Amino acid sequence: MVMQIYNTMSRHKEPFIPQTEGKVKMYVCGPTVYGYIHIGNARPMIVFDVVRGYLEQIGYEVVYITNFTDVDDKLIRKAEEMELTVPEVAERFIQAYLEDAEGLGVRPATQNPRVTQSMPLIIDFIRELEERGYAYEKGGDVFYRTAKFADYGKLSGQQLDKLQFGIRIEVDARKENPEDFVLWKAAKPGEIAWDSPWGKGRPGWHIECSAMAREFLGDTIDIHGGGVDLQFPHHECECAQSEALTGKPLSNYWMHNAFLNIGDEKMSKSLGNGLLVKDIRERYKAGAIRYFMLSSHYRNPLNFTEEALSSAEKSAERIATAAGNLRHRLELAGGPEAAAAGTASDELTASLTAIVGRYHEKMQDDFNTPDAVTAMFDWVALVNRILAETEVSAADLKALADAFDTMNRVLRIVAEPAAEEGADEEIERLIEERTEARKTKNWARSDEIRDQLAAMGIVLEDTPQGVRWKRK
Repeated sequence: MVMQIYNTMSRHKEPFIPQTEGKVKMYVCGPTVYGYIHIGNARPMIVFDVVRGYLEQIGYEVVYITNFTDVDDKLIRKAEEMELTVPEVAERFIQAYLEDAEGLGVRPATQNPRVTQSMPLIIDFIRELEERGYAYEKGGDVFYRTAKFADYGKLSGQQLDKLQFGIRIEVDARKENPEDFVLWKAAKPGEIAWDSPWGKGRPGWHIECSAMAREFLGDTIDIHGGGVDLQFPHHECECAQSEALTGKPLSNYWMHNAFLNIGDEKMSKSLGNGLLVKDIRERYKAGAIRYFMLSSHYRNPLNFTEEALSSAEKSAERIATAAGNLRHRLELAGGPEAAAAGTASDELTASLTAIVGRYHEKMQDDFNTPDAVTAMFDWVALVNRILAETEVSAADLKALADAFDTMNRVLRIVAEPAAEEGADEEIERLIEERTEARKTKNWARSDEIRDQLAAMGIVLEDTPQGVRWKRK
């Protein structure tokens, strides 16, 4: 199989061939850290976590960069509202973002460069553009001369004379053309600012990613990702800036996830339908949220409703229950050590090879996660059938567990036992005490312990192989 990725630039699927064999350079635009992230932000976080994870699974070494925009107009306004400095606001919400990312099962990026820590890079980038005639200064502001870059509009497919402007492209009489965008903003009185050849100021939005991508990944990266809302103007402007400077493609593959809507409406502050990830995480586990996000192809719009997330929760729980039952049965059979002494049956091996093969086939077809999840449910059906049998070898159980780990290592619908359940000695002690109470027919103490565990969020399951427990 050859990995196929839909390239926004070419508008069709292409075989994925990185610049350097065995290595992938990947840049995904990160958040502007002026507030808590919403559920729409969670979609690219999970989508590109899966993309990165699968590329690593099939043998690539991935350098994964996600930036933090830690200074802009929104941060300045938020700092005024909160009576804090801009760096204090940024630090608060960067930590909140990292907590949400961990809570969604998203692994840390290789690096998270920040705008405020990259100012010399950004200033040098703008200065070079000015020297080449692609930038001009007016009143302390520096603008990009879009008319000089012949390919402006190629990523979004828009013509220069018919552009519909997106957020952060300001109409300014000082511009040579309305389409020109700001690279450097002169500071207003009292604003946070940095010294530059054009006076005190701070960067425009688009230039930061061009400068940081070049610094950490080179002139051309393999994959540039983000939400479809970034395709224009942000990514279009990145192309214009970077390619004008280097004469090389900024990225060989462009990936954009579609919008996440709320109740069939596009999420927006004006509609008041923005849902914060931190609030959703209080009600749903990471597996349920990830299942919901991965149940639709990343290039298709996704509609968020409570009913959809509740359904995802039940589906994720089915997978988690099968995985937990298998893990418990394998422990009773002696664990991986006992499995090493035998060999899985030919019939089971063939079934697992087919299931895992379908998973890889779908993932290599532009990361088709809905069908990859279907392969995981094929595994659930197989596990439930096998566990219904009285005698199952440790080798067969281990083979089932290995197949699950292959799929779940990337999709991460079920948390690792250590992360989800933990080696909680107190819970185990109480369960053992309850077992003894039942043996001596001390039903009052048995019920008391069950209620105590329930108050701790622990659900007990009495199975033929003994008592199992899980968190709600």
